[in-house]
Amino acid sequence: MLRRSLLGAPLLILSAAAGAQAPAPDRAAVLARVEAYLNGLTTLKARFLQVAQNGASAQGTAWIWRPGRMRFDYDPPEPLLLVASGGQVMMIDRELRQPTTVPASATPLGLLLRDPIRLSGDITVTAVERRGGFLHVSLLRASAPAEGRLTLSFEEQPLQLRQWTVVDAQARETRVTLYEIETGIRLNTRMFDFNDPRFMEEELRRR
Repeated sequence: MLRRSLLGAPLLILSAAAGAQAPAPDRAAVLARVEAYLNGLTTLKARFLQVAQNGASAQGTAWIWRPGRMRFDYDPPEPLLLVASGGQVMMIDRELRQPTTVPASATPLGLLLRDPIRLSGDITVTAVERRGGFLHVSLLRASAPAEGRLTLSFEEQPLQLRQWTVVDAQARETRVTLYEIETGIRLNTRMFDFNDPRFMEEELRRR
């Protein structure tokens, strides 16, 4: 089920969540602050916990290098590697030795890889809420809402991305929580270069 939910990631849709909406003036200030934070984020490394609607869970290590690059390496026994680079997202199943590629623009998380990130224009913000001690911002790509909606959850003091949540058309929720977060670190471009023939060979050897 975890593998199936990842393969369906480009079509994930977020359902509206109940919570206290920020007042209009505060909403504009909050979105400006979130934009500034995301555009100021260059590199990030974190451990992650992914939990699906049916309770299936997996852990791993995530790297984000804005703009354009992202990598999610799942811990064994989960054989999955998810890498975004050059406008594409590749999922590699090391067990099946099989890659699947989709456009980054067709995935909810592709919004995080843009340069710059703008929470306006072709991006529609559907909710800005404070609940559970976190700030939650829900958004979608206005021209193609069926491609997916995304809720980003932040600690506010200081502002830090801690979680995102997606729900598919059947209301199946997938939540990814970040912990042990490091930012502003040096990363190797080879971690993301799946167009290099050596990339696949090296990653499959790691199984």
